[in-house]
Amino acid sequence: MCRWAGSIRGSGRTYDEGRASPRLLAEREVTLELLGNIYGENEYDTQPPFGTCEMQHCRESPLVPNVDVISPLTEVRGRNWRRIEGVDMIRGLAIFFVLMNHVNIRLLLANVPYTQGIPKQIVSSLVWNGQFGVQMFFAVSGFLITSASLRRWGTLSRIRARAFYQMRFARIGPLLLLLLVVLSGFHFAHVDGFVVSAKQGGLARAWLATLTFHVNLLEGRLGYLPGPWDILWSLSVEEMFYLFFPIACLLLAGRKLLVPMLLVFVVLGPFARTIFTHGNDIWQEKSYLGGMDAIALGCMTALLCARVRFSRRVLQTAWAVGAALILFILGFSRTAYRWGLGAVGVEETVLAIGTCLVMVAASQCDWRAPRAFRPLLALGRNSYEVYLTHMFVVLGLFGIFVKLGKPMTLVPVLFVLTITLAAGLGGLVARSFSEPMNRWLRRRWGDGAEKLGAAIDGDMARTAPMSTTTTSGGITS
Repeated sequence: MCRWAGSIRGSGRTYDEGRASPRLLAEREVTLELLGNIYGENEYDTQPPFGTCEMQHCRESPLVPNVDVISPLTEVRGRNWRRIEGVDMIRGLAIFFVLMNHVNIRLLLANVPYTQGIPKQIVSSLVWNGQFGVQMFFAVSGFLITSASLRRWGTLSRIRARAFYQMRFARIGPLLLLLLVVLSGFHFAHVDGFVVSAKQGGLARAWLATLTFHVNLLEGRLGYLPGPWDILWSLSVEEMFYLFFPIACLLLAGRKLLVPMLLVFVVLGPFARTIFTHGNDIWQEKSYLGGMDAIALGCMTALLCARVRFSRRVLQTAWAVGAALILFILGFSRTAYRWGLGAVGVEETVLAIGTCLVMVAASQCDWRAPRAFRPLLALGRNSYEVYLTHMFVVLGLFGIFVKLGKPMTLVPVLFVLTITLAAGLGGLVARSFSEPMNRWLRRRWGDGAEKLGAAIDGDMARTAPMSTTTTSGGITS
């Protein structure tokens, strides 16, 4: 029997998947398509998990402005049920720091001393948080993949591996393959910044590493790849997570061993960024285990939210503590390092914990971002497309900057233009290619919502809100 059975207010009906008629299943598929809740339509499905708070209002807190604590099936007109705005804000913040970091690296490699006279902490906070941004992506990935899987299959021990892999490929595969083709064209055209040299393994080796999820391992052995290839290391970490997640769920979830395994990954994360690197600076940043602690924390956060309905006070506390931890690591990184957090590798673990606490509050509250943050929300919604395509913008604009003689007065313009154009390119690619391909592949492989693992069962989908209008105002990755 479905986990959601009998949980709708005013409805005593239940839904038994094994006895559902073809007509009911067809209706469910159409309804889910309208809701946008088939897994992966916008990188990850960010509908709130089902462990939401019973309390109806928590507007009084200045820490959680304009918040309604909701039930995920409560009908709210004008509510966009496709997104959790707090999670999109996190992703927008994460991709912002990645973009700032990559522009900064180009400037430093070109010996542009643009940071002179600026306090070191401000410089660190603005342009050296790229790695932290990726770690935030990892935490979001674990949270959303786990919560979406729970909604579709009721319990992780019943996850359907084939459907899981198909949906992940439908979301990630088309754009990644297109990117590889474009990068290969630039490589053969000998465009500066895109050529994979023989010392770096050559083009064929870069393809193999990308398709077999070990770009990070290749770089750890042979050195950094060109920028547009280098960014694919984080996908290798996430794709390895996707590969083993359903297997681990099927083998361990039913035996109550999944959470202990996730705790092991959390413990090993700091060691992977320190002791296990054996002095390899690249592996310190890009190892599999170095990102798995954030992913594991995200997974456990989703499991907790699915089981526990938190009170308003707890959600406010989670929001405040999580935001404080994120602010501390991103805004006071030099202090954190002086305290020894960086030396023992726990900086990124602390950041992941803060990210997870914010996601707890965001997923169980109808929080709406202020209007001024709409650009950041848009950046977060298309973070996968922005991430894969932004190096074309970075290298293109930087080439113009160099031809103009590297004027210091244009450095701020370079940063602003890069973020603006990268966001625009990512949004264009999402609307014109990756989202249509995602939908087409899901329809081709789906053969009915029951085979792809739907988020909401048929009878219940009829009572869920149909509006997709957003009334609020603003790593894969």
